[in-house]
Amino acid sequence: MFEGQPKGLYALALANTGERFGYYTMLAVFALFLRANYGLSPAMAGTIYSAFLMLVYFLPLFGGMLADKFGFGRMVTTGIIIMFAGYVLLSVPLGGDSFALIVMLAALLLIGFGTGLFKGNLQVMVGDLYNDPQYKDKRDAGFSIFYMAINIGALFAPTAAIKIKEYAEVSLGYSSNDAYHFSFAVACASLILSIAIYYIFRSTFRHTEGGTKKNAAVSATEAGPELSKEETKQRVIALCLVFAVVIFFWMAFHQNGLSLTYFADEFTAQSAEGVQAMCFNVWNLVAIIFIVYGLFSVFQSKTAKGRYIACAVVILAVAFLCWQYSQLEGTIAVSAPIFQQFNPFYVVALTPVSMAIFGALAAKGKEPSAPRKIAYGMIVAAIAYAFMALGSVGLPTPQSAIGPDGNPVAVHMADVSPNLLISVYLILTFGELLLSPMGISFVSKVAPPKYKGMMMGGWFVSTAIGNQLVVVGGLLWGAVPLWLCWTVFLAVCLVAAIFMFAMMKRLEKVC
Repeated sequence: MFEGQPKGLYALALANTGERFGYYTMLAVFALFLRANYGLSPAMAGTIYSAFLMLVYFLPLFGGMLADKFGFGRMVTTGIIIMFAGYVLLSVPLGGDSFALIVMLAALLLIGFGTGLFKGNLQVMVGDLYNDPQYKDKRDAGFSIFYMAINIGALFAPTAAIKIKEYAEVSLGYSSNDAYHFSFAVACASLILSIAIYYIFRSTFRHTEGGTKKNAAVSATEAGPELSKEETKQRVIALCLVFAVVIFFWMAFHQNGLSLTYFADEFTAQSAEGVQAMCFNVWNLVAIIFIVYGLFSVFQSKTAKGRYIACAVVILAVAFLCWQYSQLEGTIAVSAPIFQQFNPFYVVALTPVSMAIFGALAAKGKEPSAPRKIAYGMIVAAIAYAFMALGSVGLPTPQSAIGPDGNPVAVHMADVSPNLLISVYLILTFGELLLSPMGISFVSKVAPPKYKGMMMGGWFVSTAIGNQLVVVGGLLWGAVPLWLCWTVFLAVCLVAAIFMFAMMKRLEKVC
C-alpha cells in the first residue's frame, strides 16, 4: 500500500492533516454554536453553515487560476497565513450581538479565501508528483493515502472540540457559548504545525510548486506532449459532467454537520453503555485502526521480522481494548458532535481494505474505471439515506421551544439508538471512498496540463455548489416529517447515479 510512493506525498499529506484537523474541529460544533450563541433557527443556522462550506470549496477555482500564473507553492503559503487570521478572529469570544455576528462572518470570509488558495493547489502538487513515469501506476493509491491522511486529522477533531469546550466551561469558568471559541482556537495551532511540516520537508516536493521557469519546464516535460484542441475539449466536457454529478453527493454527504447533527442532538439517545459506549472513545477507534493495519501487515510483510512486529501491534491493540472494556462503569454521556468522528474513522480504517479489493480487481483486469466508481458511490449514498428514512418512520416532526433568553431552542424528541447514525456513517463512508479520492485522482489525470489548477478548482466548485445545497437539510428540518427529509437526499443521489451511468461511455473514453 505504502511502497513505491514518492516521498513528497507524505510531506504534503501531513501538512494537509494539520490544516484539516483544525478545520474539522471548528466544523464539529459550528452549527450548534450558531444556534446557541446567536439564537438562530435551524434554517438560518443551516444557511450560514452551507454558505460557509460553499465558500470554502468555491474559492479554490480562483486559487487555481492564481496558482497557474504565480505558482502552487506560493499560493499554499499565502493561504495558510490568511486562514490563520480568520481563525484568530473566530477564536475571540465577543458575545452574541450584531457586532459579534459581523466579526464572525468576516472570519468565515478569511477562512474561505485562505482555504481557496491552500486546498486545491496542495492537491495539484500531489497529482504532479505522479507525472514522473516511475510513479504513474501509483496515482490512485497515492490519492487514497492522501485522503486517508486528511481523515486522520478529522478523526480527532470532534473529541478535541468537545473536550476543549468542556475544559473552558469547567476549569476556566467560561459560559457555554464563550467556550465554543476555545474549540475554534485549535485551528490556529494546527495551522502553525502545517506550515512547519511544509517547509521542513519542502525539498521532497519543491519541483511541483511551479512559479519559476525551471519548474515550469520540468512540469511541461513530465506532463507529456500538448493536447490538441479537440482532445482538450473532450477532457474538459468529461470533467464538467463529473462535476455536475458530484454536486448531489456533497449535498447529501455534508448533512453530517447539519441535519444529521440535528438528528443526533434531538432524536438520538444521549447516553450509552457497554460495548456501544466504547465506540465514543476516540482512542478505542485508534486501537481498531491499529488492528486493521496490523492484520494487513501480517499478510503483506515481506520479512519475518515485519510479521512479528505486526502481530505484536495487533495483540497490544486487542489488550488495550480489553482493558478499556474492563474499566467501563455504568453509562457515559453522548454529545451530538461526537458522531462526526465515525466518518473519518471509517475512512482511515477502510482505506487499506478498499485498496486491497481494487488492487485484486486490477490484477484480474476487472477494476472499475474512476467514473464508474463515482456512479457506484452515488448509489451507496442513496442506500445510506434509505436507512435513515426507514429509521425515522414514526418519529415526530422536530420542534423548537422558547428558552429563558427569548431565543428558540431545540427540543429533544426521542432516544433513538446511536447505532442508526453509526451505521449510516459507515454506509456513507463506503460511498465517499468510491467517489472522493477517485474523483480527485481522475481530475489530476484527465485535466489538460495548462488548465490543471483551474480544473482542480472546478472539482471544488462542484463541491461548493453541493455544500450550498446542504441548506436544504436545514430548510426541511421541522417543516416536513423526518422520513421525507431523508427521502429527498435518497432521490437526488439515485437520479445523479442514473445520469452518471448514461454518460459512462463518454467519460471512460478519456480515462
